[in-house]
Amino acid sequence: MKFLNFLKCSLFICSLFICPWVLAAAPKSDLWERWIQHNGQNSQTIQHHLWQKFLQNNLNTFHTSGVNQLAYGKISSSQQKVLAEYLKTMQSVGISTFAKDEQMAYWINLYNARTVQLILEHYPVESITKIKFGWFSFGPWDKKLLKVEGIELSLNDIEHRILRPIWKDPRIHYAVNCASMGCPNLQKQAFNSTNLEALLDKGARDYINHQRGVQVVDQHLQLSKLYDWYREDFGKDEKEVIQHLLQYATPEKAKLIQNYQNSSIRYEYDWSLNDLTHTLPKDLKIKNKQNL
Repeated sequence: MKFLNFLKCSLFICSLFICPWVLAAAPKSDLWERWIQHNGQNSQTIQHHLWQKFLQNNLNTFHTSGVNQLAYGKISSSQQKVLAEYLKTMQSVGISTFAKDEQMAYWINLYNARTVQLILEHYPVESITKIKFGWFSFGPWDKKLLKVEGIELSLNDIEHRILRPIWKDPRIHYAVNCASMGCPNLQKQAFNSTNLEALLDKGARDYINHQRGVQVVDQHLQLSKLYDWYREDFGKDEKEVIQHLLQYATPEKAKLIQNYQNSSIRYEYDWSLNDLTHTLPKDLKIKNKQNL
């Protein structure tokens, strides 16, 4: 019996090395009640001008790929200091005392800014999934990288224990950016309570009407893996996911979706870095798209 248990354990560990996507299952929405508190009477706004300054100076929104990208290898030390100062300032905010729209914008910006800083800390790297803080980790998302109101937080905490369960808005997936080519765009504007709705809608439209969100391949509708990983956020089944897509699709894209919605749906995702620099060493060249 002991030998069998040892053998099962050994086979499982080996499978993680051979099939690392075993660890890549999408986290479920799991409310952290500590962060529900808000103050609807507070009309104060949080200043995100440093993050806005960083985005204005470094984010390229005109690439022919249609994916907003950063030239990570060319971001100056002075710009990195701006980013560091922004993150330091945000971690000193007593976010529980603000109104919910201010909170949502805050968490989105905090997530995105820390993700960019994380890439810069480990650059050059071919993909955020290669940044690991443990043998069996898939990417950096479970590492405690921030401290807010004295509590250490990971990127997964922000996305899956705060943003998703509190706001229950599928457009969150178009707002948080994982520094990958397959991810919805990092927006040129910092989120705030005034532009929040407009930017959430823009993120949805931009992604759904781009081929990495929705396209037809070999007579099959191919969607981003986001719609598979987080199906529960977009609808209870593929039909409801399709209805979500149609809300934001252009007439041309809507026609394409409707023409192929009865085909078997495929899912794809490109984890390669959203890097404009293109100066990775030869041994770090992007291989193939990963369909995890």
